[in-house]
Amino acid sequence: MKCLVTGATGHIGNVVIRELYARGYQVTALVLPKDKVHMIEAYCNIIYGNILDSTFLLENVKDFDIVFHLAGIVEIGTGNKKQLFRVNIEGTKNILNACQVNHIPRLVYTSSVHAIEELPKTEVMKEVDLFDPNKVKGLYAKSKAIATDLVLHQTDPSLEIVIVHPSGVIGPYDYQLSNISQLFIDFLMGRLGAYMSGGYNFVDVRDVAFGIVQAGLIGENKECYILSGEEITVKELLDKIAEYTGTKKVKTKLAYWFILSMSYFAEIYYKIVKRKPLFTHYSIVVLRSNYHFSNDKAKKELGFKVRNINETICDAIDFAQIEFLVKKGHKFKRKSLDS
Repeated sequence: MKCLVTGATGHIGNVVIRELYARGYQVTALVLPKDKVHMIEAYCNIIYGNILDSTFLLENVKDFDIVFHLAGIVEIGTGNKKQLFRVNIEGTKNILNACQVNHIPRLVYTSSVHAIEELPKTEVMKEVDLFDPNKVKGLYAKSKAIATDLVLHQTDPSLEIVIVHPSGVIGPYDYQLSNISQLFIDFLMGRLGAYMSGGYNFVDVRDVAFGIVQAGLIGENKECYILSGEEITVKELLDKIAEYTGTKKVKTKLAYWFILSMSYFAEIYYKIVKRKPLFTHYSIVVLRSNYHFSNDKAKKELGFKVRNINETICDAIDFAQIEFLVKKGHKFKRKSLDS
């Protein structure tokens, strides 16, 4: 079976490549011209291009049995709305069009749980078939809601569509350093002296990759699948990191109103120091939102499984230490110049 993966150097994308390769499939990765590819080059063929280039896609998205579309911008800050919407919506539209024109039989689109309208905290959120950008919060969520609705309601009868909605993805192989991996690094470097209340639903990247590949193989046409994991509070997450690394636990708790009022200044600070933001206005709101997601459908129809979050956290820390940090004495420092 011949597979194309967009966003192949991203956190989920490179693990999907590994999962497909392990199953013996012929894999092609679509990556941006300047992307580092050392993490995937042993597992796939590589083509360089941009999902915003519709002509390029029409010429290259051919003769594949399945296209796994993961390319996109994940943004928890105010970000660049124009670029965010171009990549997440127009880029998805271009991929969809290329699949239709070139008669690709199956497209798996990686959306997000943020595309789903939030319910009251007393309720568990399940799969839906309507996505309204006006009913979700934040630019990223709105872009994913629009793109998801676009893909789900495409009208070409010869193209089968399957959509997956991962929750917060954590784990090893995060070469591009996501926001949550930045949190691990900041903690290990002693940059986190306080925490806030709230939590989220986190899922191992390897479990997500398995679920995505399963969706491509046996997912039902025009169906959505939530790929969620375990719920954990911010304090519990930080305590687990401290326990595993033998470092001191963070004991100072910041008031919600204070950290929310300072959130926009924090974004400016992270831009100045050129680091992934940890706490933005949007992420703070999300940590206090309803993060009860059901993965029952994915378990039943895809064979989706969720590993223990302790294993995920330990593997993520080990990877971050090896890839990004160097230990000097009892302290960690960044391998790069921005330490």
